[in-house]
Amino acid sequence: MKKITSLLLLAALVLLLAACGGGDEEGADGNRKVTLGISGSDTTIWDYIGEKAEKEGIELEIVTFSDYVAPNMALAEGELDLNAFQTISYFDEFVTEHKLDIVPIGSTVIAPMGLYSEKYKTVDELPDGAQIALPNEATNMGRGLLLLQEAGLIKLSEDAGLTGTADDIIENPKNIELVPMISGQTPRAMADVAASIINNGVAVDAGLNPSEDPIARESETAAPYINLIASSKENADDPDFLKIVELYQQDDTAEFIKEHTKGAQIPTFVPVEELVDYQ
Repeated sequence: MKKITSLLLLAALVLLLAACGGGDEEGADGNRKVTLGISGSDTTIWDYIGEKAEKEGIELEIVTFSDYVAPNMALAEGELDLNAFQTISYFDEFVTEHKLDIVPIGSTVIAPMGLYSEKYKTVDELPDGAQIALPNEATNMGRGLLLLQEAGLIKLSEDAGLTGTADDIIENPKNIELVPMISGQTPRAMADVAASIINNGVAVDAGLNPSEDPIARESETAAPYINLIASSKENADDPDFLKIVELYQQDDTAEFIKEHTKGAQIPTFVPVEELVDYQ
């Protein structure tokens, strides 16, 4: 009898835990708990949004990741309600490759990618045969190559697009040697290479200033590199999720972002329709 009772209690506990998962979980003071995943350790901006969300009856729980893969997989598997860490171009490439049923529900900022160096103060100082580290994820690599082209170091074929590779380089007057690696490793590589292409958020986590430290910086108006908030397709119209988008896109949030990042991140609030139609 005791064994049967224990089994019944265990089953009830499992059902209770299942009922509390995802966006239906109740947080403190009866507020709805919404989990949001980001890449990197700086939660300051989202903590600010969380304070505003609390007044709207939403408890925003921030989950940090150290890479650009896990936040999308966690969202697709229902372990997160939202994520906010990636550009629309990266999102499109990732979703297509992994066949995920997630969608953008709002825009956030443009965070320009930069070329950093511990050894040289200008692009012109880079020597012949210089090694340059860059992210090896498909869209990040393509973005890095476009940055090198914008800096005058290489020329890409017209077919390179947003996901170009080293094979798309048609001119390389300084014989630049590319050293692809995971995005999170690009700051540590600076000691070993002439320069390193580093994503904005990764640079901030490494103690770099993306508005002052790069020797080259990409255009601030590149639509494919607008960052977004994503949800599952099924929950794209959830009122609480859209409320979080609304809170992010308010004027006070924009001012907070510019102040906190010292201009490194540029608030860019465009409709979802314009966000997904960037090409």
